[in-house]
Amino acid sequence: MIVRERPATGEPAGALVLFHGRGADEHDLFPLLDVLDPERRLDGYTPRGPLSLPPGGAHWYIVPRVGYPDTDTFNASYREASEWLDSLPHERLVLGGFSQGCVMSLALGLGAGRPQPVAIAGFSGFIPVVEGWQPDLERPMPPVALGHGTYDPVIDVSFGRAARDTLLAAGGEVLYKEYPLPHTLDQQFLVEVREWLQAKL
Repeated sequence: MIVRERPATGEPAGALVLFHGRGADEHDLFPLLDVLDPERRLDGYTPRGPLSLPPGGAHWYIVPRVGYPDTDTFNASYREASEWLDSLPHERLVLGGFSQGCVMSLALGLGAGRPQPVAIAGFSGFIPVVEGWQPDLERPMPPVALGHGTYDPVIDVSFGRAARDTLLAAGGEVLYKEYPLPHTLDQQFLVEVREWLQAKL
């Protein structure tokens, strides 16, 4: 897996891993490592999705319809990302991502049989419905921050609300924010997530 790295300053307290959205690459969310972890307490990683698909860039899975990733490509990426995450020299992981990367971070952080991260920060995504993958909503869950634009034409805000409701119904701790934006990140919410994350570490 192609990965861009940003080392911690001094002894790392863990790792922050950010997964990019559809058609982007490992450079896209790299600046976000310093936004969410300005003191560089964590080793930062931004992996590249394994698929090259039209209209270009890297992808984590094929999208037959929003909310329901293609089974084969999703499961292959999930396995590859799982193996890579498990190879990192860190016990404490924070997972995050935007769009498809949000889906991957939620899947990897909540998946049955997966090691539990310290926290998950997902933006403009959803909990996937896909054959071969199930979230484990029985065990105590990691705290999750979710943000979604109310004018998102790519992944409707209803997907963000459904993810929030699923996690809350299972007893999860959720920081949830909607903002009047399209399919993009909200700078104010990122500051909120940064402070939230500092408290979790």
